[in-house]
Amino acid sequence: MYGKEFADIYVAFYEGTGKDYTAEAKEVHQLITERHPGAGSLLDTACGTGPHLRAFRDLFGHVEGVELSAAMVAGAREHLPTVPVHQGDIRDFELNRTFSAVTCMFSSIGHVGSTAELDATLQRFAAHLEPGGVIVIEPWWFPDTFLEGYAGGGTATDGPRVIARLSHTTRKGRETRVTVHIAVTDPETGIHHFTDDYPLHLFERSEYEAAFRGAGCTVEYLPGSGALGRGLFVGTRT
Repeated sequence: MYGKEFADIYVAFYEGTGKDYTAEAKEVHQLITERHPGAGSLLDTACGTGPHLRAFRDLFGHVEGVELSAAMVAGAREHLPTVPVHQGDIRDFELNRTFSAVTCMFSSIGHVGSTAELDATLQRFAAHLEPGGVIVIEPWWFPDTFLEGYAGGGTATDGPRVIARLSHTTRKGRETRVTVHIAVTDPETGIHHFTDDYPLHLFERSEYEAAFRGAGCTVEYLPGSGALGRGLFVGTRT
């Protein structure tokens, strides 16, 4: 499981390479309010240390987060001390309240490992929606759009330190595996190296749509939306 230092570096790298969490949150806010005018509350699931949650806080009257990693939860609570962030699994969490919207960004939905788990996750999302509420999911790739053996890399400057990230992604059936190496150089502490290796499941578009409908929601897939080229699923609780 991630340590706090890794969690902070994770966000610093993406912000340093131009990921615009504020612009992404504004796009999602527009999609939500078009379907549910007056939406006043939002739950961001798999929220990490809270970069999207921080942006959503400025767009909704009340926001909360759910995150599995204890280190990520600690980071989110440190960065957003007035925002409730709960430690929990998106497949079975229970907060005993409802929201105008539930989001799952940055392809975090890929961490659920089967269609049964996807169905359970969407049912949890819908259970935390007020009537007419909206779910927005940024998916991982579909089986027919995944690039086998994809290699990625980049560097970012975060104050005095420099962060370099290399990744390689492989596939076996419906499971992809992302291997990441991060090197950080700092004037005071020198060079540190972190590794990460995690699975992300490939779901068909039809499987996402079936999970939304099974949870009592209409669903749209918007292929031109989102920051990563993977589109967005938008569902409304009927």
